[in-house]
Amino acid sequence: MPLLARIVVAAAFVLGLLMPTYAQQPDNWRADVELRGAFPALPGDDTAPPKNPSPNNSSPTNTTVIPRTLNDPSAQSGTASGVKLIALLTADGQRIDSGIVWRVYDNANAPNQRSNLLKTEHAASPTLKLAPGEYIVNAAFGRAHLTRKITVKSGTTATEQFVLNAGGLRVKALVEGAAPVPNSVTYDIYSDERDQFGKRAKIMSRAKTDLIMRLNAGIYHIVSTYGDANATMEADVTVEAGKLTEATVSHAAARVTFKLVMREGGEALPDTQWTVQTTEGQVIKRSVGALPTHILAPGTYTIIARSGTRAFKRDFTLASGETTQVEVLMR
Repeated sequence: MPLLARIVVAAAFVLGLLMPTYAQQPDNWRADVELRGAFPALPGDDTAPPKNPSPNNSSPTNTTVIPRTLNDPSAQSGTASGVKLIALLTADGQRIDSGIVWRVYDNANAPNQRSNLLKTEHAASPTLKLAPGEYIVNAAFGRAHLTRKITVKSGTTATEQFVLNAGGLRVKALVEGAAPVPNSVTYDIYSDERDQFGKRAKIMSRAKTDLIMRLNAGIYHIVSTYGDANATMEADVTVEAGKLTEATVSHAAARVTFKLVMREGGEALPDTQWTVQTTEGQVIKRSVGALPTHILAPGTYTIIARSGTRAFKRDFTLASGETTQVEVLMR
């Protein structure tokens, strides 16, 4: 064979090796329009990447070969390939079409070495180009997420599915049987499990009511707070994969305004320091001002007003649904 012909044949063979073959999209996905619409994008709930990404040992055992781009600072030598990432809400194939965030990390093999973030993708089903090697991929859908290790081989293309087992939680609040003032009720989400000291891990702080929070399926403990003091309610809720859980918490509370006066019905003195505490001495709330207003749980309290170097006390009792003013006399 002439030399030129041999070169042409060799070039064609190399081009054949470099041409990617794209995996066919599985045809067994079940599109659930109502369910996907039940989880709208929430601002700020998926911006922070996991601090210490680690593979999830309970994830499917199939691995995906994903090559890095050649201009990646940590790229290895080899032929880059395409890998399509797909997020599923449940194991039966409810696909997530929006609101998903993908993060790709290198695989730190040395002990106590942190993995470096290489890529962040906001597309529902991105196709990534990575060089051969091992990577850690995190799929985040609100507060629901899945992290696991994948292996990339040279010259291959695959479709990788991440089953998040996620559901939605919407908390509604009532105060004395009626809807509260907007943004007056927030709640914290805790894990159901406790550590050796009996404490729960906090998953989310100051979540707003009537919004859908995306969470991994499981049992959660919520603490709802009306106002800025001790008007709280607690409840356990169960989030199921692919479903929206709605919980309603009912608050009993009273609104009280404090006033330091030289005589009954007199003018409120400015720059007063206030301390609300239980009759046993537990501090509930501190504030400064002439007429501070707080929402407290029904019960009996002691209010301490400090003006200059002097302090004045008074005991008072609040009933559920009450709105009142408590005067403290300087005597």
